[in-house]
Amino acid sequence: MTIGFASRAAVSTCALCTTGLLALAPAAADTGTDPAPRATAAPASLLYRHGTHVRPRPGAPDVPDDLSARSWLVADADTGAVLAAHDAHRRLPPASTLKTLFALTLLPALPAGIRHRVGEDELKGIGPDSSLVGVSEDRTYRVSDLWNGVFLNSGNDAVRVLAALAGGWRATAERMQAEARALGARDTRVTSPDGYDAPGQVSSAYDLAVFGRAGLRNREFARYCARVSARFPGRHGGSYGIRNTNRLLTGADGVEPYRGLIGIKNGYTSRAGHTLVAAARRNGRTLVATVMNPREGGGHAVYEEARSLLDWGFEAAGRVDPVGSLDALRPRPPAGPETEPAAAPAARPAGRPGRPASWTIAGAALLGGSGVALYLRIKWGPVPRTRPL
Repeated sequence: MTIGFASRAAVSTCALCTTGLLALAPAAADTGTDPAPRATAAPASLLYRHGTHVRPRPGAPDVPDDLSARSWLVADADTGAVLAAHDAHRRLPPASTLKTLFALTLLPALPAGIRHRVGEDELKGIGPDSSLVGVSEDRTYRVSDLWNGVFLNSGNDAVRVLAALAGGWRATAERMQAEARALGARDTRVTSPDGYDAPGQVSSAYDLAVFGRAGLRNREFARYCARVSARFPGRHGGSYGIRNTNRLLTGADGVEPYRGLIGIKNGYTSRAGHTLVAAARRNGRTLVATVMNPREGGGHAVYEEARSLLDWGFEAAGRVDPVGSLDALRPRPPAGPETEPAAAPAARPAGRPGRPASWTIAGAALLGGSGVALYLRIKWGPVPRTRPL
């Protein structure tokens, strides 16, 4: 019976296997899995909790204490980081701020230069006391005229005609709902595409900020929402002037215009109260703020509370940690071979990206064991067979 050589080989093999495992520990850690969250990352559910949420660093300014809105949010439009929020996912009637989603959905499908003669049926169903821009049947309009009517005058008549061009009222609502889901806006329920009060129609400060931010990335949307005035075709020829109803942009009715404001959309209904999505740019930074239904201060409170939030946001930027992200709920493409990188980064250990760590370790152990066995066989010759006693 021979035992010494076989035991020595086994020990050497195990030692080399262990060495291989230790050497490949970095590779096991670099398998494409997400790293541990940063200390500054906010819990994903934080914005679903009731109340005001802000995570100040030392020296950060206090959030304005005179805000009466039932829901509000201020975020960095470039990164999507939510700087502060109050009841961000509270579902409330959005009024005409829902037209932001309407525009996001239909602008790509309706080129501005199209000319369309309005039919009688296209103006049916407009709700009582709706805001109108003055669209008339049997009059020909360019699509760009109708979009001016939507953004500047919040014209529900212009919305009706554009929706008819896009396939009808119900089809437009369904397309808007799909667009909201694609953007990660899960609080929004679309029943009336113009934002008119309808049973079950709701959105949230979070969702409206998502729509506003997405709108700024669309050149047409950004151009329309920043426009102060335009000419609209008259019923019997000629045209008349229309002016944006966003007083924070125009400075109308005694509201001081906000420096750096770049849109986006205001709204009002008796059920929703006053609502506003506003965006401003200063010193290379763009913020978006949503204010829904202030309960104090009258009709201008929505503008003054948005002003306070934007002022605070510009002062606090870089001195608060995010409480959430406007990208947090956006669906991500499924992982698969088609989404893997074409080649591993130079610093990555050899091996196919995404390969399970256990496979890599097991393969290294087998290679290490085979290598030492071959070396010992060459050096000492074949191992004698062991016979039973």
